[in-house]
Amino acid sequence: QVQLVESGGGLVQPGGSLRLSCAASGSHFSIYNTGWYRQAPGKQRELVASITRGGSTYYADSMNGRFTISRDVAKNTVFLQMNSLKLEDTAVYYCNMDGARGNYWGQGTQVTVSS
Repeated sequence: QVQLVESGGGLVQPGGSLRLSCAASGSHFSIYNTGWYRQAPGKQRELVASITRGGSTYYADSMNGRFTISRDVAKNTVFLQMNSLKLEDTAVYYCNMDGARGNYWGQGTQVTVSS
Protein backbone atom coordinates (compact mmCIF):
# COMPACT_ATOMS: atom_id res chain seq x y z
CA GLN A 1 0.00 0.00 0.00
CA VAL A 2 1.35 3.39 -1.02
CA GLN A 3 1.46 6.05 1.67
CA LEU A 4 2.64 9.64 1.55
CA VAL A 5 3.43 11.52 4.74
CA GLU A 6 4.01 15.27 4.66
CA SER A 7 5.80 17.19 7.37
CA GLY A 8 7.46 20.53 7.95
CA GLY A 9 4.48 22.82 8.06
CA GLY A 10 3.93 25.36 10.78
CA LEU A 11 3.55 29.00 11.66
CA VAL A 12 5.95 31.47 10.10
CA GLN A 13 6.13 35.23 9.77
CA PRO A 14 5.91 36.95 6.40
CA GLY A 15 9.25 36.79 4.66
CA GLY A 16 10.20 33.60 6.45
CA SER A 17 11.00 30.16 5.10
CA LEU A 18 9.80 26.61 5.55
CA ARG A 19 10.86 23.31 4.08
CA LEU A 20 8.17 20.72 3.53
CA SER A 21 8.96 17.03 3.20
CA CYS A 22 6.94 14.21 1.67
CA ALA A 23 8.11 10.70 2.47
CA ALA A 24 6.75 7.78 0.48
CA SER A 25 6.37 4.15 1.40
CA GLY A 26 5.10 1.29 -0.68
CA SER A 27 6.44 2.71 -3.92
CA HIS A 28 9.13 5.05 -5.20
CA PHE A 29 9.01 8.63 -6.42
CA SER A 30 11.28 7.82 -9.33
CA ILE A 31 8.44 6.07 -11.19
CA TYR A 32 5.87 8.82 -10.60
CA ASN A 33 5.36 12.45 -11.42
CA THR A 34 5.21 14.18 -8.05
CA GLY A 35 3.59 17.44 -7.16
CA TRP A 36 2.96 19.77 -4.27
CA TYR A 37 -0.53 21.25 -4.15
CA ARG A 38 -2.14 23.61 -1.73
CA GLN A 39 -5.65 24.48 -0.68
CA ALA A 40 -6.58 27.64 1.16
CA PRO A 41 -9.90 27.99 2.99
CA GLY A 42 -12.73 28.54 0.53
CA LYS A 43 -10.49 28.01 -2.49
CA GLN A 44 -9.82 25.18 -4.89
CA ARG A 45 -6.76 23.02 -4.58
CA GLU A 46 -4.00 24.33 -6.84
CA LEU A 47 -0.72 23.00 -8.13
CA VAL A 48 2.30 24.71 -6.60
CA ALA A 49 5.20 22.77 -8.12
CA SER A 50 5.90 19.41 -9.67
CA ILE A 51 8.81 17.20 -10.61
CA THR A 52 8.63 14.53 -13.30
CA ARG A 53 10.03 11.02 -13.16
CA GLY A 54 12.96 12.32 -15.15
CA GLY A 55 13.59 15.18 -12.74
CA SER A 56 12.17 18.10 -14.74
CA THR A 57 10.50 20.73 -12.60
CA TYR A 58 7.50 22.99 -13.06
CA TYR A 59 6.28 25.90 -10.95
CA ALA A 60 3.06 27.82 -10.88
CA ASP A 61 3.57 31.41 -12.01
CA SER A 62 2.42 32.77 -8.67
CA MET A 63 5.42 31.22 -6.94
CA ASN A 64 7.68 33.77 -8.69
CA GLY A 65 10.84 31.82 -7.99
CA ARG A 66 10.23 31.67 -4.24
CA PHE A 67 9.64 27.92 -4.07
CA THR A 68 11.92 25.03 -5.05
CA ILE A 69 10.90 21.41 -5.46
CA SER A 70 13.53 18.71 -5.13
CA ARG A 71 13.83 15.04 -4.25
CA ASP A 72 16.20 12.69 -2.52
CA VAL A 73 15.97 9.40 -4.38
CA ALA A 74 17.89 7.47 -1.75
CA LYS A 75 15.51 8.64 1.00
CA ASN A 76 12.46 8.41 -1.26
CA THR A 77 11.47 11.91 -0.17
CA VAL A 78 10.35 14.99 -2.05
CA PHE A 79 10.88 18.48 -0.65
CA LEU A 80 9.38 21.91 -1.14
CA GLN A 81 11.62 24.76 -0.04
CA MET A 82 9.50 27.86 0.45
CA ASN A 83 11.19 31.24 0.84
CA SER A 84 9.89 34.80 1.15
CA LEU A 85 6.56 33.49 2.38
CA LYS A 86 3.54 35.73 2.07
CA LEU A 87 0.24 35.87 3.92
CA GLU A 88 -1.46 34.43 0.85
CA ASP A 89 0.71 31.30 1.01
CA THR A 90 -1.33 30.16 4.01
CA ALA A 91 -2.92 26.84 3.11
CA VAL A 92 -2.82 23.12 3.64
CA TYR A 93 -0.08 21.71 1.45
CA TYR A 94 -0.48 18.26 -0.06
CA CYS A 95 1.93 15.91 -1.75
CA ASN A 96 0.75 13.91 -4.76
CA MET A 97 2.21 11.05 -6.77
CA ASP A 98 0.70 10.34 -10.15
CA GLY A 99 1.57 7.61 -12.61
CA ALA A 100 0.45 4.52 -14.45
CA ARG A 101 0.33 2.61 -11.17
CA GLY A 102 -2.03 5.03 -9.48
CA ASN A 103 -2.64 8.47 -8.00
CA TYR A 104 -1.88 9.05 -4.34
CA TRP A 105 -2.28 11.92 -1.87
CA GLY A 106 -0.84 12.63 1.50
CA GLN A 107 -2.86 13.90 4.44
CA GLY A 108 -1.55 17.44 4.11
CA THR A 109 0.45 19.76 6.31
CA GLN A 110 -0.72 23.20 7.44
CA VAL A 111 1.33 26.25 6.58
CA THR A 112 0.27 29.47 8.25
CA VAL A 113 1.95 32.76 7.41
CA SER A 114 1.06 35.40 9.94
CA SER A 115 2.62 38.32 11.72
